[in-house]
Amino acid sequence: MDNKFSRRSFLYAISMLGAGAAMPIPANAFGNKEKLRVVLVGTGVRGISFWGKRLVEQYPDLLEFVGLSDINPGRLDFAKTYMGVSCPVFIDFDQMISETKPDLIIVTTKDSNHHEFIIKGLNANIDVLTEKPLTIDETKAQAIIDAEKKSDKNLIVGFNYRWSPYITKIKELLNNGEIGEITSVDFNWYLNNHHGASYFRRWHGLMDSGGSLWVHKATHHFDLLNWLLDSDPVEVFAYGDLEHYGSNGPFRDTNCRPCAHKADCAYYWDITKSKHDMDLYVANEQHDGYLRDGCVYRPEIDIYDKMSAQIKYANNAVVNYSLTTYSPYEGWKIAFNGMKGRIEAWLDIPFMNNESMSQEELHAAEMNQNSNEDMMFEPLVLHKNWEDYKIIQVSSERSGHGGGDKRLHDKIFINPDAADPLKHSAGLRDGVMSVLIGVAARKSITSNQPVKIADLTSIKPTANRT
Repeated sequence: MDNKFSRRSFLYAISMLGAGAAMPIPANAFGNKEKLRVVLVGTGVRGISFWGKRLVEQYPDLLEFVGLSDINPGRLDFAKTYMGVSCPVFIDFDQMISETKPDLIIVTTKDSNHHEFIIKGLNANIDVLTEKPLTIDETKAQAIIDAEKKSDKNLIVGFNYRWSPYITKIKELLNNGEIGEITSVDFNWYLNNHHGASYFRRWHGLMDSGGSLWVHKATHHFDLLNWLLDSDPVEVFAYGDLEHYGSNGPFRDTNCRPCAHKADCAYYWDITKSKHDMDLYVANEQHDGYLRDGCVYRPEIDIYDKMSAQIKYANNAVVNYSLTTYSPYEGWKIAFNGMKGRIEAWLDIPFMNNESMSQEELHAAEMNQNSNEDMMFEPLVLHKNWEDYKIIQVSSERSGHGGGDKRLHDKIFINPDAADPLKHSAGLRDGVMSVLIGVAARKSITSNQPVKIADLTSIKPTANRT
């Protein structure tokens, strides 16, 4: 296939992706060879790497960055060099949009600001691609819903986990009816004390910035559940507390570098060993005061560090979900119970694979976007009632979030007209529903009552999303 699609082709493809459609692009959509004009707002590590440098390196014939925007001028200058682009940079987002006239806005700011740039983009008649989560509360979600309804442009949510080969295999088995109608799901996610602690060092530890890990992290997990079950959540009851991090610590400081307790703190993190973090964050602290190596015990942390929820779906399936943020190891386990059997799956559980890498190394490998590692094979177990269980070996990858990152990018920028039979592509409704489970969980913890999803926004749950 000729990779040099026209700009018109990209815009048509984005509209299809935003709608979550599986419609092929017609042949007459191809035309001249203009590149897609892209701008990025938010130049933190995720923005300049996954949605920045990787796109520049992998799709140079298909797109060009025509502007970068951030409130921190130092990070902007670093981002321009790191990404290898020559476009102008802007403190003022509105000025960037006015002067560059982009085809696509990529939003990778702090979660609490996503809605601002999504809405401005849609109002300006520009397609928008946002990093997850879509937003952090129901009010901002409704504002995005209203903006997209008024616009003839579309919104894509970057749910990369859907695209990994391992998760895709589970979807195929469920779609094929291997275990019949799904009645319940057990889903447990473990963040280790390296990766889990990192959220409490950063702005994610503040409810007003990230909406808690019920939203920032678990939006991935809830989107997977919604997609795999092909149904919408209707009610959530949850428990949660802050017992490990924040003011529970035996000592504290503002951040790790000046701390007098380095020798005693198991969570001490020496940011000076990372040149990338030093150049991106520490060198630019004077502009906005953001400390990337914040203390995990600082008293202003107000999110939960243990979380458990029961989620009822419109198709009558029930999910038991938990998220642990200080586990000795990182990984996840899921089990689907159906009328005809059960599927059990897991990834990254070290003692099951005799892993010799440290937990820090494992996380770094997962985040790596440039790995050429060999394909691995991971097992899942298919049980059928009154039959022997069957172990299925599934091709898998470790880098790029289990291989999901590159497949998401390729769908958008190389194969936009490819069929999407499993509906991997995610749009507004997917983003809203994944966020609302986390919002409902927060409300349930506060009220000690179940919370109905239909009460939160104008998008109402349906039993079968197809």
